[in-house]
Amino acid sequence: MRHAILILLVGVSLTGILLPQQLGPDHVDITWMSISNMYYEIGPLGIVTDGYITRIPQSEFYGGGGGLAYTRRPYIPDVEGVTRVIRALGGATKIQILLSGHSHFDHSFDTATWSRLTGARVIGPKTTCLQAEAEKIPADRCTAVFGMEKINLAPGVTVRVVRFNHSGDPAVNAEQHNPVELKKVPVPDPSGGLRGGVAEDFPNGGGVRGYLITVAGPQGPFSWFFQNSASAVDFSVPLVVDGTDYGAPDANLKAAMKDAGLDSVDLWIGTGGAAIARLVVPIIKPKAYLPVHWDGLYATFFGGMPQAYSDRALEQYLTETRVNLLKPGQYMDKWRLDGNGVHPVANTAVKSVLGFPDVQSFPR
Repeated sequence: MRHAILILLVGVSLTGILLPQQLGPDHVDITWMSISNMYYEIGPLGIVTDGYITRIPQSEFYGGGGGLAYTRRPYIPDVEGVTRVIRALGGATKIQILLSGHSHFDHSFDTATWSRLTGARVIGPKTTCLQAEAEKIPADRCTAVFGMEKINLAPGVTVRVVRFNHSGDPAVNAEQHNPVELKKVPVPDPSGGLRGGVAEDFPNGGGVRGYLITVAGPQGPFSWFFQNSASAVDFSVPLVVDGTDYGAPDANLKAAMKDAGLDSVDLWIGTGGAAIARLVVPIIKPKAYLPVHWDGLYATFFGGMPQAYSDRALEQYLTETRVNLLKPGQYMDKWRLDGNGVHPVANTAVKSVLGFPDVQSFPR
């Protein structure tokens, strides 16, 4: 498979030429906003990944191998909650791009709301685009990606799309794991609500879109890889959706790394525990790792991090492979990545606006 090249230069004419020698910013500030919700500040470019702030109660779901197939009623996004987060980040002008990792409710349920409130473009699965259309976001504001795309987001900032599978096992929770894309725009109920079940309006979108992001910084290049789900069961098996072969996750990741000219990345932001780490780490050889999607799906975002992070098997593997673990302490924790590596930075003002303490203690 060949890489498709999409030019989406923020603040730069689409008729201009992005010259190889153009440099990007000297760092990216990375904020973890719960689950797999990320906020990247790359110079003037602001990117939100996933951005699920609404919480659909667990009691509303039923059916399927994972208990998430169907919902008892439609839900509408928590517009007020998303608005609070946008204001805390500095306002709507701070966000220009929305990346959708996959299209389950706990990832793309609020994507249309973010786009409506900020005017930001959406990049993600076709399913996410159709969900956004259902909430009256113009179709041309969403770019569907299928894997192997190479997108120039700004001078010196490039993202490569890596097609992955979703977590789970086809023999256990097929409706959650198997790659499924929506065929048409879902129809909201009279209130504007959509059904959040993974076998309803929010299937996974044909698997996962991982994002390998590289920045040509003036003090040196830096890079990170993000994925919000994966399965160890079929990591080397091609994803086939509606008869189209999108490649196996391991092969797709290797291809993206080769295309970027990378032997390793500075940071891996991902999920899947030790089982996925043993498959991903040998390919991308990250210097540091930030775990996401470990904190549950249902507790209110505004209550802060519900429990301390702990994964002994994964921590042991990271120690053995000399990967530095960035252990989260609270929602809206922030790190800075540049040509010299990654280190934590204070995010006191944002946490204060949202009512989060800078340090939170948990029972051990």
